[in-house]
Amino acid sequence: MTSASGAGAAGLDALQVQGKRVLMRVDFNVPMDTSGAITDDTRIRAALPTIREVLAKGARVVVLMSHLGRPKGVDEKLRLAPVAERLSKHLERSVIALKESTGEAVEAAVAQARAGSVVLLENVRFNAGEQKADPALSAAYARLGDVFVNDAFGTSHRAECSVSEVAKLLPSVAGRLLQAEIEAFARVLTQPKRPLVAILGGAKVSDKLLVIDTLLERCDTLLVGGGMAYTFLKAMGQGIGKSLCEDERMEVVKAALAKAKARKVELLLPIDHVVADRFAADAAVKTVAAIPDGWMALDIGPHTRQLFAERVAGAQTIVWNGPMGVFEMPAFCEGTKAVGKAVAAARGYTVVGGGDSVAAIEQLGLSAKVKHVSTGGGASLELLEGKALPGITALSLRR
Repeated sequence: MTSASGAGAAGLDALQVQGKRVLMRVDFNVPMDTSGAITDDTRIRAALPTIREVLAKGARVVVLMSHLGRPKGVDEKLRLAPVAERLSKHLERSVIALKESTGEAVEAAVAQARAGSVVLLENVRFNAGEQKADPALSAAYARLGDVFVNDAFGTSHRAECSVSEVAKLLPSVAGRLLQAEIEAFARVLTQPKRPLVAILGGAKVSDKLLVIDTLLERCDTLLVGGGMAYTFLKAMGQGIGKSLCEDERMEVVKAALAKAKARKVELLLPIDHVVADRFAADAAVKTVAAIPDGWMALDIGPHTRQLFAERVAGAQTIVWNGPMGVFEMPAFCEGTKAVGKAVAAARGYTVVGGGDSVAAIEQLGLSAKVKHVSTGGGASLELLEGKALPGITALSLRR
């Protein structure tokens, strides 16, 4: 396992929790509607196995920390009470929801909680020092636990008090969710079964420059779709009409094309396109091999879908990050659907990361057929970039 994916990070099997206060960072940053009702509790359900295991192993109390939204100070609409209510239903036990996350009252509530209790602290981002890695705040969190478990992959790329800093102050390990993420990306990044096919999409090359560079060191085939493909095509001298293009990234893209050639990596770009006369759901649409002037490509065409699906079918390891087009609009979703179906049908080991890719695979009802669907958009992208994640490298118990 590479350092980028958390080499040596120990899991729950290495941690003695009997009779101890277990402080746990979870990712309960769930979507809510305007009334404050939770619309998708996937992230809450994802944390249940670790919480249940710790309780079953005899933890005296489990103290949960999470953020919700991006508050600047206390925001009544972003309190965690609805999360506590939903969590209690899943756990089939009462969850103690506190209105603060630090202080004497919080410490007293944890100390007085009955054995086997679950306590949810208030939104950690109500604290000004949370995202500044404030030492005093980190120490205040640490006073609430005897050991620390990080099970929040989605925030593990951030050096924050409740993620990386408290991990340095207590014996700390990865929870089951985080451990699964580490192991999944390790299977892609270190000694993958070959051929390794990487699929990248999304709007901008600039968002994925480091990912492209890292994957060109590791993969056998790189499939590029989405808006980012058109900067590549222009760099190769093809006409792209009004398609999205980052002209300021042209030299970097040319360097990537040269690197792929030098390393004998097959880099495939769209060979046909679904184009529109304007960026709108009701735009005029047609499928073309060459993009006409005045038109913009908003999805990969049927021949490209078939080509990409063939490469995916022949792969032993597949990683996908980013949609193939503007899949939110019905006229431009077929490319992303085709790739999603190909990934789900593949015999190889499959990893899907990135918010839009995960949303697409879930909308298709195919997430159960993918070997690993990542819970962290930014975190999964940084792992693919080869970066070390602070929330993983800070864990103090090693294998």
